[in-house]
Amino acid sequence: MPSFIRNTSGGASVSGGALAPRSRRGNNTDQVNSYWFGGISALSAIEVLVVAGGGGGGSAIGGGGGAGGYRINTSFAISTGVAYSVAIGGGGAGGAGGGSNAGSAGGTSTFNTISSSGGGRGHGAATGASGGSGAGGAYGSHAGGSGNAGSYSPVEGYAGATGQAGATAGNTGGGGGGASAAATNKNGADGIQTSINGTATYFSGGGGAGVNFGASTGSPGGGGAGGGSAGAVLNASAATANTGGGGGAGGLYSDGQYGAGGAGGSGIVIIAYPDSFPAATLTGLTYTQPTRTGFRVYQITASSSGTITFN
Repeated sequence: MPSFIRNTSGGASVSGGALAPRSRRGNNTDQVNSYWFGGISALSAIEVLVVAGGGGGGSAIGGGGGAGGYRINTSFAISTGVAYSVAIGGGGAGGAGGGSNAGSAGGTSTFNTISSSGGGRGHGAATGASGGSGAGGAYGSHAGGSGNAGSYSPVEGYAGATGQAGATAGNTGGGGGGASAAATNKNGADGIQTSINGTATYFSGGGGAGVNFGASTGSPGGGGAGGGSAGAVLNASAATANTGGGGGAGGLYSDGQYGAGGAGGSGIVIIAYPDSFPAATLTGLTYTQPTRTGFRVYQITASSSGTITFN
């Protein structure tokens, strides 16, 4: 009769008995389960991070874009030989300069049944939109949008901030919400840090608000940790690609120039599992394989009807 072995990293091995789970612990507290039968193991669960695209920032004195939704599962059950679908959400466009214009929402990212919602778009003269994280409101007390558009638990993101009252020189819009907190002022809220790819990295930070510069010394809002870009005196820069960061908002310069908002950062899907198991097969996906001790890591940054199959 074959021997069955249960092995838990850091614990004792037990011989005999029925088919039993084995847990292997990586360089953090995440666990991935597998099963042993006569010394042959089969992958049964993986770690997955799914980050959506960030929203674009509004134009002149606009609200910062909301961060893309952030969802993580450290023990997602899978079957070998099955092709799992993957989609990466794009970042939303920033609001056009020359007027008080809205950006656009970020795109949804998915891995199989896990979806995260795109970040809300900022506006140059209205309420910030809701999304994975909400965008900030434009100046003049316009409210920020709400987060967690997918109604998930735990939540995928938080609300944007209300824009400052009035249109006098130095006033700003509201910062975009992030994955870790709601924005409360002109700065984009921070995202969440994870080491799933082997390096402590922030994702899903909100975009900063634009400023009515005029003749004052007012300053735009900063971007949140996790790829959110800062607001601007005139034209804002795009958020960092593949972070889900929200785009910063454009400003209104002293000579009446209406600045453009920055684009949101595209999303990302990261998959990790112990390197004692075979390499996966990826089709239609753009990816890298960062180093994480004891793990295979697939960091997927673009897709075209893409799939990943675990062997």
